Amino acid sequence: MYTVTVTRDFVAQHWLTVPDPGPEGALHSHHLTVEVEVEGERLGEYGYLVDIDDLKTVVDTLVDRYRDATLNDLPEFEGRNPSVEHFSRCFAERVADGIETDRLDAVAVTTWEEDAAAASYAASV
Repeated sequence: MYTVTVTRDFVAQHWLTVPDPGPEGALHSHHLTVEVEVEGERLGEYGYLVDIDDLKTVVDTLVDRYRDATLNDLPEFEGRNPSVEHFSRCFAERVADGIETDRLDAVAVTTWEEDAAAASYAASV
């Protein structure tokens, strides 16, 4: 199995919407690092699973969407607690939609919150 990984970091804001969230219930910022890994069994004509520049472009476009944003205000979090788990899923789904190749079998996103904790989401494509 081949994998290609791109990592980016940025700051975003949110507040948790769960019962008794403590201080996390107030608007606050996190330094986030997303690690995007795509996976597949076969390479294309030029020996690539995916053109890494194309993957970087998709990831950078998504980072631009979320950088300095308040996650609670975005449509993908409407009615959802903007947890790092939900964030990882949203990011992974958008990466899968943005890559134009039939060679990918899976997309996984791990989102690190302040280098202290991370949550991941992986999906077959």
